[in-house]
Amino acid sequence: MNWDDIKIFLQVARTGKLALAARNLNVDSSTVSRRLHYLEKSLEVSLFERGAEGHLLTVEGQQLMQTAKRMEQNLQSSVASLQGINKGDSGNVRLGTTEAFGSFFLATKMREFSNLAPKINVDILTFSRQVNLTRYEADIAINVGKPDKTSMVVSKLCDYRLKLYASNIYLRNHPITKKSDLNQQSWIAYVEHLDFSDQLSHVKDLAPDVVPILKSSSVISQYLAVKSGLGIAVLPCFVADLDPELKPLLDDEIDIVRQFYLMAQADRKRIARVEMLWNFIKKTAKANQLLLMGNKRV
Repeated sequence: MNWDDIKIFLQVARTGKLALAARNLNVDSSTVSRRLHYLEKSLEVSLFERGAEGHLLTVEGQQLMQTAKRMEQNLQSSVASLQGINKGDSGNVRLGTTEAFGSFFLATKMREFSNLAPKINVDILTFSRQVNLTRYEADIAINVGKPDKTSMVVSKLCDYRLKLYASNIYLRNHPITKKSDLNQQSWIAYVEHLDFSDQLSHVKDLAPDVVPILKSSSVISQYLAVKSGLGIAVLPCFVADLDPELKPLLDDEIDIVRQFYLMAQADRKRIARVEMLWNFIKKTAKANQLLLMGNKRV
């Protein structure tokens, strides 16, 4: 079996689209299609159902997918070991995380990590969706909430708190003293079905009849809109508490706590540089629990 054919199969299986797989592999679509047909002919099975929605795996295709993923992972681990990557403290690590945690928390701590491991380069990839580790979008992912069934290595990172915030500008014209006042406010929220987790959909719980004046998949956009005085929003304390212009609302009544979890594929986590960043993130989160839980202004 030709490994190049397996690589093509994996790309089509993961993307579901010939054109996207071809672009990822830097070949043309006709080559991808031809190699797939050759692979199916050599195996004497149909690996995909082809339709308007793209290429969907058959039962036989799903079986090959599991084997091919193990082949890919084993090959990557072997190459890493042969190159001495697993033993060294140098190279690149890709970290996928939420926009807020990556920009407002982790980025501010990277100087310390750089001093600790100056030969390790870190890519912080901020997503408004779950990070897909099986497609190698990142070496480490930080997930909101504990993931359901998974073969990944998973470890709870920390609790963090979110509160409802408004700016001093907004509060001058819109006093909020009780929970029923929330139904008369201008809300800023996530776009439905585009938020990182369903655990971040707060408006429907706090003011179910409200239609937000602004929705964004970016928490930074939401934060800046609140800061400008446009309206109110639920924000992480480690973002909003850094800004003296923002004030928490109904502090005794609205208390939202969520969890971050670290995730990695087992073969990636065994790499020394990945393990070093993993451990640094855990240590840093533990040392900053007061900030993450909204008990300390910085």
